[in-house]
Formats: sequence, C-alpha cells, structure tokens
Amino acid sequence: MTREHYIPFNKEFLLEQQVASFSEDPKKVDDFKRLFDIIEHYFHYEAFNLNRNLKQHYALFDPDLSFKEREVFMGKSDFNVFKATLLKVLEQGNYRRIDQETLDKAINDSDLIGLKLSIDFNAFKDYELYVRGHHKAKEKVKKWIFWKKEIEIEYYDRVMIYLNYNEQDYLSENKVKLGKMPIDPGTIALKIFKRVPKNDLETIFPNAIPRMSARDKLFFWVPGIGGGISLLSTTVIPALIGMYGAYQSGEAIDLLNSKASLNQGLIALGILSLYLFRQYSNFVNKKIKYSKILSDSLYFKNLGNNSGAFYSLLNSSEEEVLKETILAYTFLYRSDKPLTANELDTQIELWFTATLQTDLDFNVKDALSKLKNIGLGIENNGKWEVIALDKALITIDELWDNVFEYNQK
Repeated sequence: MTREHYIPFNKEFLLEQQVASFSEDPKKVDDFKRLFDIIEHYFHYEAFNLNRNLKQHYALFDPDLSFKEREVFMGKSDFNVFKATLLKVLEQGNYRRIDQETLDKAINDSDLIGLKLSIDFNAFKDYELYVRGHHKAKEKVKKWIFWKKEIEIEYYDRVMIYLNYNEQDYLSENKVKLGKMPIDPGTIALKIFKRVPKNDLETIFPNAIPRMSARDKLFFWVPGIGGGISLLSTTVIPALIGMYGAYQSGEAIDLLNSKASLNQGLIALGILSLYLFRQYSNFVNKKIKYSKILSDSLYFKNLGNNSGAFYSLLNSSEEEVLKETILAYTFLYRSDKPLTANELDTQIELWFTATLQTDLDFNVKDALSKLKNIGLGIENNGKWEVIALDKALITIDELWDNVFEYNQK
C-alpha cells in the first residue's frame, strides 16, 4: 500500500498530543495553543483568497451557471490560472493523482458489482482523478447462486474527479453521448466522493454505461445458439418436415408421433428460453445493483459538486497545512539542536509509527517552507531551528496584524 503525505488525524488531536509533553507548564501549553490559533486564522485567510481565485477563474466553465451567467466571465476567467490554483490546493491537501494504469485496472476488475462498464472518454478534453487516504475492509460478494465469498476491498477515503468536457461541435462530429447527466459541452465538472472502492473507481464517471462482460455473453449466447440449433435440427424441424411430406404425398400423418416430437421440442425450447431469461435477468439485476451503488454514491458519498467542491478541498488543504506546521514547529522546538530536513522527517515519521501505529510519508519540505514563510523557521547550512515561543507569538501576531494595511501612513 502506498505511503501517503496525508495525515489521518485532526488538528486538535495532534496539537493535544504535542503539548502533552509540556503539561507541567500550563502557561507554555496555553502559549502553544494561542500560537497555533493565530496561525490557523492566517492559513484560513490564505484559503479564502485561494477560494476567491478559484471561483473567479472557474465561473466560465461552471456547469451550474447558465450560459448568460458564464458569458459575463468571458475574458475574466482564465483556464490556466484555474487549473494551476486547483492543483496547488490538491497538493496542499495531500491529494495524489491516480495514474491511467490504476484506472484501467479498475475498469477491468470490478470487485463489488461484477459488472463491466463502458465509458466514452471522447466526451472529455481531459480527465483526472485525485485520491487521499485509504483503508481496507472485508466485504461479502456473490460468486454463485448460493455462495458468497468474503474478500478484502481497498477503499480510497476521498476521491476527486475532474472532467473537462469537449465542445458541442466535437461531440456531435464524433457522435458522443454524455449519458443521463445533463452537462453543458465546454464546461468542467468537479465531484468529490468518500469511501470509493479502488477497483470500482470507474463507477463515479457520470457517463459510465453497464455492458455485458465476455463471461455474461458467453453464458448467454453459447447455450442459446447451440441449444436452439440442436433442438430445432433434431426434433422440431424433422417433425415438421415429416408432417409436410406426408401431407404433400397424401399419406396418413402419424399425428401421435409427430405431436410427441413437436411437444418435446417445444418443451425443450421453453426450458432453453427460461434459461436465457434467467441469464438476462442476472445481467439486469447487476445493472440494478450498479444503479443502487451509483445512487448511494451520489446521495450518501458525494461531498461536493463543481464550485461547491472548493469548500471541501480548501478545508482539507487548510487542515493539512496546519497539521504539518504544528508537527514541524513542535518537534524542532523540543530538539536540543538544529535538525536537517531528513532528521526532522525521520523523527516525525517514527513518532507516528510508535505512538499512533500509522505509517505515513511526512511532507517535511512543505512543512519547513511554511515555517520559513511565516517567520518561525530558520535555516542555517541545511539545518533548521525555530524561534522561541514568546518571540513566535509576537512574530505571528505581527504577521496577522499586517494582513490589511489600510491604516498605515
């Protein structure tokens, strides 16, 4: 399983864990909490600016806005600025991009629904999936009529899908169907989901259409064609030919034997038809199961759509940045000597392993960069230290006070 930068604990918990070592000094504990309270407000202000930037440059491509509303933003919304800002927010939130190989595997290997989905990727100029956090859980899946098998499913805790739709001319020329989702061509759709199975990632595409798998087709067509031809050639057709021949020649028709042959053939055809109906019903039931999974995803697992997704992304981005800053500052503060980035990284990762039984890849580069930007971290010859707590409070207070400079002469 891939080691992630994502820290799966909330900021309040991590802060309490870090200040616990200063419990004998209530003032120091209080000062630490005040320090990170101001830092949180400052990061929140940065997130607000990112949100405003995202909304302005996304407006022209927002499918939730009418054409007239989007028209106002022509010349004001810049796709390149929007995409760069979105990627920055995803990076700060410790999301990582899913590669095409992983998506292709998900399309070919469906764990829970056992259904092959067809996606027309011509609908999109480009598409990307980003994930954060993962866990495993046991699930029971139906293998045969009376047998259910328990398997281990890997889930992504958060998944964001980015869909940049092609223009109408391209869609018409290539006869692309967008599915049941009413999406305006030329827009960009964003959706965030929680708890998505790794091998069922394709289910969150809005234009995914259920198709019969090769196995389903094999079980449906081979018995149908083979059995049908066999029954027709050995019972039904010979009986009809015999009856017709006798009729043409004027001979007496052996109705008893002819009827018996016909009845046997028709009964066999009826049984075959029931078998084919059952196979088709199994496929229909899988489609119904897929529809339920899709509706559950939209209703229970969906955390945000389009511009509404920004709030979820920015909140997680803001939290991750704050958590990294808390850890980097407190570990450097407690150290009796300056540390290199690698030494700090190792100490924090070992603490997570020993104390919280969590294996993660701490993003030490971003954490130290943040400390330096807000004036709390100092680097000398590749080694890092932080300013004293009392000075840190003054420094961060001045930073916050100078966010707006309207009253300065």
